[in-house]
Amino acid sequence: MNVDGKHFRTVWVDKDEQPIVKIIDQTKLPFAFEIENLDSVESLVSAIKNMHVRGAGCIGVTAAYGMWLAANQSRGSYSQLESLASKILEARPTATNLSWAVKRQLDLVAKNKNENWITLTLNEANKISDEDARWCNEIGNHGKKILYDIAKNKNNTSPVNILTHCNAGWLAFADWGSATSPIYCAHREGLSVHVWVDETRPLNQGARLTSWELANEGVPHTIIPDNTGGHLMRSGMVDVVITGTDRTNSYGDVANKIGTYLKALAATDNGIPFYVALPSSTFDWDTAEGGGDIPIEQRDSDEVMNIEGLNSEGKISSIAVSLDSFNYANYAFDVTPSRLVSGLITERGICNASRDGIMGLFPEKINN
Repeated sequence: MNVDGKHFRTVWVDKDEQPIVKIIDQTKLPFAFEIENLDSVESLVSAIKNMHVRGAGCIGVTAAYGMWLAANQSRGSYSQLESLASKILEARPTATNLSWAVKRQLDLVAKNKNENWITLTLNEANKISDEDARWCNEIGNHGKKILYDIAKNKNNTSPVNILTHCNAGWLAFADWGSATSPIYCAHREGLSVHVWVDETRPLNQGARLTSWELANEGVPHTIIPDNTGGHLMRSGMVDVVITGTDRTNSYGDVANKIGTYLKALAATDNGIPFYVALPSSTFDWDTAEGGGDIPIEQRDSDEVMNIEGLNSEGKISSIAVSLDSFNYANYAFDVTPSRLVSGLITERGICNASRDGIMGLFPEKINN
């Protein structure tokens, strides 16, 4: 997507600077656009844990390139490669794209141990990045039809009002994003849209990242406190809710940024469609119905106690919003049951959030 008119992906490799993985440091946005160099598995794991990169697809692509770094560090030892892979797997537990990408790279090396692992894993990481970008673009081509249908039924000149939560934009993937991709596709074709952007406490990925993305694409949007969405829906100011997901099981239960469940409840109560956009790499084909066994990451309480922003001197700084002697809980995700989801937007099309609906799009997974 665009940054000041120039195209970027979230993660990439410069052939003249190897072995280095380049990322956009998302902790500095929207105040500064900085590219960070990762030259080891350890630095890559730190970047994932500390959310310099975040979002399901982006974490998956980063992990794929992390396995290229691991291939460089392992010096031909498969047991060492597995050990480094374990470090990457432990970086964040909820997003399934991470484990999917690492397993894909490990399986590839295991089947081709006599080949050059470094070349093998780099080519595969590039392939995973290209797939992620292409799938997200296809999500946009399928999902934009929902926005066009809404516009047709509104019978007025007002824009289609979309509410989203957290950041499921191109920063959360290799390119295009999931929840934002239909918005970008429709906007580029001239459809009038407006996005309500949840701030998404405690780290404000909506206010800091989604708004920055939308501004660079020229998409009209308004930042709102997280708890405003219900009021907007009840007041007729939201036409559709579209979110992303970090893990969705084959029954349509959706794990996503904390607060997503509340948006789904409000949407259902007000008769507003609630869609979840995801590439197939985000499906967890093994988790049981209901999503009760999806691991819910609990992050450091400092993220709740403190808030980061630009101070009067123009520097990014952190301040406390309460006392460190108080107790805090920082659950990073929640699970929205399939009954509250109007549909899933994937690279293969839109389906019901049900076992039958999902398997209709992915029949090869039925007996897996």
